Amino acid sequence: MASPTPDDVLRSRLGYLLKHAYARLAEEIGTALRPLGIDSRELAVLVLLDATDTPLSQLEVAQRLGIDRTTMMQFTDLLESKGLLARRRSPEDRRKNIVELTPAGQQRLAAAERLRAEAEARFLEPLGADGSSLIEALRTLTR
Repeated sequence: MASPTPDDVLRSRLGYLLKHAYARLAEEIGTALRPLGIDSRELAVLVLLDATDTPLSQLEVAQRLGIDRTTMMQFTDLLESKGLLARRRSPEDRRKNIVELTPAGQQRLAAAERLRAEAEARFLEPLGADGSSLIEALRTLTR
């Protein structure tokens, strides 16, 4: 019996497989979003802002996304320059900047979510059905 190759050994490890599956998915989503002029990290900011009922500060968005303040400031500056979000001072605390989607941001978000969903469906297609069993398994593992 032949001994396993280095590739066989790596391809049997969950971490390796998850990392490479994520890289492939990120590439597909990035390609899908490129015509809209945003990337998946910017999309995450737009999604979070759209999903909240109350306005969020830059710091609250950063905390929920698990990014540092400097990175969030860069995202805010970039998305504001693209006309996708607006920043204003909090009426309750003048030290806080509230960030909100603009109408253009809402339109771009809707288009981006369609493209993201299509890219995810293409990625999951080899698994059959809609890949919901993989998604549920990952939800279980990340609780």
